[in-house]
Amino acid sequence: MTETLEPALPPEVEERAQRVLELACEKEVFLTTAESCTGGLLAALLTDVPGCSHIFERGFVVYSKQAKCDLLDIERHRVESCGAVSEEIAVAMAKGALKRSKADIALSITGYAGPPGKDDDGEEGLVHFACARKNGKLTHREEHFGEVGRQGVRLASLEVALEMIEEALND
Repeated sequence: MTETLEPALPPEVEERAQRVLELACEKEVFLTTAESCTGGLLAALLTDVPGCSHIFERGFVVYSKQAKCDLLDIERHRVESCGAVSEEIAVAMAKGALKRSKADIALSITGYAGPPGKDDDGEEGLVHFACARKNGKLTHREEHFGEVGRQGVRLASLEVALEMIEEALND
């Protein structure tokens, strides 16, 4: 089980994280993350399970538009034209994380954990996920978690992210 995050996580999230990491270790598949609205929470979870954390290659916390461009090699005009919270940017984040790491699977998360900022016209609880594999396979999911608060969106995002990673590991 997780060590430092245990008090804050529902048991099913902890159990799935353990299962995903054990499967990644068994298959020797290295993981990376590119996170926006979760602020690195997925990376923290993937490094919190004793005996399995070595399978996590690196994480990118790209909360701002500029960070997405600088760290994940996304062109600024793409972020501006489709919005930082979109399928296109989630996919670009996952591909950029693979490109900028030595991982085999990258999972990206971008969304609105709380009410959108003054310059955004987004929907609270809207989150886009993308999971990219080095072999080129890519999946995307769009979730509408609603107005469940920042913690609610972040925990729900962890569940979806772990599910997508597990599916990629089983392909």
